[in-house]
Amino acid sequence: MPLRRHLLIFALLLVAWPAWAFEPFAISELTIATAGGPHKFAIELALSDAQMEQGLMFRHSLAPDAGMLFDFRMPTPVMMWMKNTFIPLDMVFLDARGQVIDIHERAVPLSTDTIAVKTPARYVIELNGGTVARVGIKLGDQVTSPAIK
Repeated sequence: MPLRRHLLIFALLLVAWPAWAFEPFAISELTIATAGGPHKFAIELALSDAQMEQGLMFRHSLAPDAGMLFDFRMPTPVMMWMKNTFIPLDMVFLDARGQVIDIHERAVPLSTDTIAVKTPARYVIELNGGTVARVGIKLGDQVTSPAIK
């Protein structure tokens, strides 16, 4: 009887679990060329709508040299928030060529305030809060990655 109850609970969890929870993120690398030199990051790729909706939500940590790249497929007015995101993040907005066009530092965990880019962006990189200041990322810096076409 206890085994059957556990299986039933497991089955109910599978049905109730959001679909994006089963979609893994591909991994790539990314380099940001700053005045202080290049900085390399291991990034997860948020490419599908479900992955972009999930982002880094529900995570309690992120390696110092890790992040996530969102690809909106074309320049668009990007708006993001920190709902269900437990770690502070820096958001680096890029144009279609991978050039930094806007930066939002230290987004507040769990905030539902909208973070909007000033001009349409094709890509957004989310990094640990404080990374922008630590490595000296500035407007105009160039980002290269196999994921940036």
